[in-house]
Formats: sequence, C-alpha cells, structure tokens
Amino acid sequence: MNLLFRLLWLRIRSRRWPRTDIWAGTRTPFRVTLTDLDLQMHMNNGKYLSLLDLGRIDMMNRSGLWSKVLAKGWYPVVAGQTITYRKSLKLGERFAIHSRIAGFDERAVYIEQSFYCGTDLYARATVKARFLKRAGGSVSQQELADLVGGFPEDLQLPDWITDWSDATRLKSARSAG
Repeated sequence: MNLLFRLLWLRIRSRRWPRTDIWAGTRTPFRVTLTDLDLQMHMNNGKYLSLLDLGRIDMMNRSGLWSKVLAKGWYPVVAGQTITYRKSLKLGERFAIHSRIAGFDERAVYIEQSFYCGTDLYARATVKARFLKRAGGSVSQQELADLVGGFPEDLQLPDWITDWSDATRLKSARSAG
C-alpha cells in the first residue's frame, strides 16, 4: 500500500518537473520513510527494487512513453535484474534514483538505475525489461523502435550486460528436459 501512496504522490509532484527525452534519463527524488526500514534500521533491500519501479515509471511518464505504451495496449515487465549495494540509506535521508536506458538486444530493453544521496552513489541496478501486449504476446523490438522514433545508433549495450543476460536466461520447462 505504501508504494501506491508514493506512486500517487510521484504523479502529482512530477507534473511540475521538466519533460525529458526518453534517451536523456531522469532523476527522481525520494526520502527514506519508516516503512522502508528493516530490523537494522536501514532501507530494506527489497524496498530498493520496489522503488526502482517508480523510477522507471517516472522516466516513461516524463518522456511521454508511458501514454504511448498504454494507448497501444502494452505494458512493461521486469524479466531480470541485478543490484549492488555500496552504502545503507537511513531514515529521513533524501536520495534520488537516476534512471537511463543502457541499451537493447533482440529481446529486451536494459535500464541502469542508481541511488544517489547528493553526489554519493549508494546502489546501482541493471534491469532487463520487456513489453507485453494485453492481447497476448510480446512487443517486438521493431514495434518498440517504431513507437519511440528509432533507437540511437550510438547506444551500444555493454558486453557485461550481454554476458549477464545470457548467463541468467531461464530455459522453459519443456526445453529443460
């Protein structure tokens, strides 16, 4: 329920924030609340992943991509993610999630998201996302490229992300045999 309130608050606040190009990335501000904490009184590791969702929604909303995706009857899903923690966020601390598209492959979009307090990096995540159709099936990379006006040619997926994606791909139950 806490994330629903945060999502509503984000939607209200973000109306005043500048619109951005999907390729420019975004900075989404937050503050650590009591419901974010674990028993050690720092932000729970699972809460980081939940807040990443809000950072991606903000990026898509402020770039205009969210309304285009919804109009097509599509929706984004997380297909994989990895996160590394550097420091702990504490109650009341202000932080921002910096989100940017890192690149693409034939199946997915990869987003890099980082947690910062000022200029200090606290955690960094890489998220593998896909778009699905409410009518069934996956959105092809060509359909997605058409929707956003093409992919930048200079946006090359780092080798480590390709290796990570390949190493973590799950086989279907039928092919696991």
